[in-house]
Amino acid sequence: MKTFVKPALVAIASLVIAGASQAQQLSVEASKTVPLRLNGPAASIVVGNKNIADVAVHDDRLIFVTGKSYGTTNLMVFNKAGEEVYSAEVVVTANSSNLVTVNRAGQNQTYDCAPVCRSALTLGDDPAYFSTLIQQQLQAQALTDGN
Repeated sequence: MKTFVKPALVAIASLVIAGASQAQQLSVEASKTVPLRLNGPAASIVVGNKNIADVAVHDDRLIFVTGKSYGTTNLMVFNKAGEEVYSAEVVVTANSSNLVTVNRAGQNQTYDCAPVCRSALTLGDDPAYFSTLIQQQLQAQALTDGN
């Protein structure tokens, strides 16, 4: 029995290590969309945190991933048999080359200045400024969802 247990543990460890090395990472800028072509047909798609990233489906082999807010979440795609077709960690980043942070009396306000400056929702900004931007985005989303 000892002879069998050791090779079995080595085989399981090898599978775990092989699975970990195949983990994919998908990087998307906030407020940008990237196409993702799948190797197999998708039947269901799961995004860990829809506040960070979202998905639009073109067909069963082409989806679009949109970065909504800075952070990390995961994306899993399954076929009709429930088998995983695609899995990745989705990292939503900021294009900081366009960001300008203004400090007024110790309070930060960030703007995205490409091509014109507009308020940008950025962690670490003045809480009142940040809350106002969130409320505006929620109101805009409600208007979009209502139509």
